Amino acid sequence: MRPETLIPKIGVVTDIRVDTPDVKTFRVVGLDGKKVFEHIPGQCAMLSVPGVGEGMFSITSSPTNEEFMEFSIKKCGCLTSWLHMMDVGQQITIRGPYGNGFPVESALKGKDLLFIAGGIGLAPLRSVINYVRDKKDNYGSVHIIYGSRSADDLVDYQEILNEWQTDENVRVDLTIDRPQEGWDGHVGFIPSFVEELKPDLSRTVLICGPPIMIKFTLDGLKKMGFQESQVYTTMELRMKCAIGKCGRCNIGNKYVCKDGPVFRFDELSTLPNEY
Repeated sequence: MRPETLIPKIGVVTDIRVDTPDVKTFRVVGLDGKKVFEHIPGQCAMLSVPGVGEGMFSITSSPTNEEFMEFSIKKCGCLTSWLHMMDVGQQITIRGPYGNGFPVESALKGKDLLFIAGGIGLAPLRSVINYVRDKKDNYGSVHIIYGSRSADDLVDYQEILNEWQTDENVRVDLTIDRPQEGWDGHVGFIPSFVEELKPDLSRTVLICGPPIMIKFTLDGLKKMGFQESQVYTTMELRMKCAIGKCGRCNIGNKYVCKDGPVFRFDELSTLPNEY
């Protein structure tokens, strides 16, 4: 880790998009109007409102975006409530990047990819999806399976409709948990939807969402014939100090902040069942 990743920099919020009733996406640049720092898909940053607190958030924009960084943040506590009250032009502090990202330039290169996301779990995967779309010559086809409680809770919905679904290299399947007026798409939980769709067993899988969703989806994938070595997830929610000093994110002999937050499931299966 470079020493400069510990030093907070001032970021300016230049755009705020309301994605769902409790999720907003914040666009941030430095005081010079440029990106605060470079990152790879899956890495995180520490955002702070001075006097309120700081927290770890996935960087949801792709590294191929050279103008700004984005963070999709769910309102669920003191810090996130303050962030949701911010207006365009206000400042925060930002430091990072932290953690190891998805292996986009090694294990994922040349592969057909399957992304499975639930709710706000799409946020960490969005960076990878757009990176792969921008560098499509280096990857195979992309299949995205995404679900949420309701149509109103689908994050990045307009981007999904206007960009992902119009990309000839991308297939998107959406579902919501329960029937809803005006929704004519699939209704049902993600684990059963994945089994219904019977995705190609040759795909490398990236999955993120509520722990219970991940558990049952992984069980279903294994029943279909997927190997744990084909499946990656990210555990950035466990990250605290981000530099391996506080010890609050360790699982067995691993530190999520230093060894992750991205892990293959065959790596996790050798650790204590604490995650």
